Amino acid sequence: MCHVIVTCRSMLWTLLSIVAALGELIAFMSTDWLVGFPRTPDAALGPHGATSAGEAYRPTLGIYGRCIKLPQKPPSVLCGPYAEHFGEIASGFWQASSIFLASGILLLCAVAFISVFTMCFQSIMKKSIFNVCGLLQAIAGLFLILGLMLYPAGWGSEKVQLYCGADAAPYRAGLCTMGWAFYTAMGGTVLTFVCAVFSAQAEIATSSDKVQEEIEEGKSLICLL
Repeated sequence: MCHVIVTCRSMLWTLLSIVAALGELIAFMSTDWLVGFPRTPDAALGPHGATSAGEAYRPTLGIYGRCIKLPQKPPSVLCGPYAEHFGEIASGFWQASSIFLASGILLLCAVAFISVFTMCFQSIMKKSIFNVCGLLQAIAGLFLILGLMLYPAGWGSEKVQLYCGADAAPYRAGLCTMGWAFYTAMGGTVLTFVCAVFSAQAEIATSSDKVQEEIEEGKSLICLL
């Protein structure tokens, strides 16, 4: 008989797990990791930024994508991948970073999918599903940390210098500023470790004495605070 067990702690863990996975996925796909110096579509690069006059804009650069304004009338913004395949990503550090980030996101998405079914299944192969998911989230968090640490090491590439000026170097963004995607990825990484720790509380909540009493009474739907 399937027992549907819903507690505040297990539901909160499920929601946070989904938020962490979605946040990391959206950040990874975004082009707003680096925000370039102000320029016009036909601007030339000077030592302190764009040299030509006109309505300035700030291009953005992601790990494998970018957004630029085309020099046409009326001006239009073009966003998309600058790399047609993995080997064209701006630097080896960004390639390694994308591997670690993608691995962490894959694990987070798997946990987010599994977490939806924890209301009906609390164990897998005689192991607590919450503990297994918490372990996977901890591993995903380590992958994400490695990816975020390697990402700034690629700021010395030619691609980044086109957006951030010649002063750009590893761990120095030059004329660029950090975009929302980088901070979202950092926040998602912190939330991933919070979920990994909180999974233990979700496991305790679904295996408490109150839950066992409800099961012994023959209830199939168990909702507890």
